[in-house]
Amino acid sequence: MTGGPDPETLAVYDDKAEDYGTRFTWDKPYPRLDAFLDEVAPGGRILDLGCGVGTASARMRDRGYDVVALDPSEGMARVAQERHGLTVLQGDFDHVPDLGRFDAVWAHFSLLHAPRADLPRHLAAIHAALPPQGPFLVAMKTGTTTARDRLGRRYTYVTETELTGLLTDAGFAPSQIAHGADEGLDGTVAPWIMVTAHA
Repeated sequence: MTGGPDPETLAVYDDKAEDYGTRFTWDKPYPRLDAFLDEVAPGGRILDLGCGVGTASARMRDRGYDVVALDPSEGMARVAQERHGLTVLQGDFDHVPDLGRFDAVWAHFSLLHAPRADLPRHLAAIHAALPPQGPFLVAMKTGTTTARDRLGRRYTYVTETELTGLLTDAGFAPSQIAHGADEGLDGTVAPWIMVTAHA
């Protein structure tokens, strides 16, 4: 077991929560989220793992889902409450086994902050929380190292082969894979991978 979130990474999110909430608002439809939700039965229970400022959680709630928003950052939780009226559970990836069962899990650029050695354990816990064929979306930045960005956040970068292998080892069946690149909060453009898998 780890000692929880990386303190330097968590401090950045606490400090930059307002900036993050202002910069990364989704003012247009997000097709990947909509496609993900289309796989979940109406009213289903969804875990937004590392919900940040709650943008995805709010959209899930507004579509009628029972959303559990989880994030370790007090600053992010505060912004999610202020902007979206969300109550965020403050906790890290190791809290997943304590939260019960879910119909789907959304981990949108959150697990990339976990140490590489912990990814198998976290993915196994997510798999155990889902029913057979339950959808899981995970997005991470691509690469082969563990490094900090310009703001001091620690990232675990993965290749497609590594991530799909980790998912398969945890019992998931990857079904859709997308690649792209976007500018992050630190001002650098980084490539990413997004995988939809099923338990």
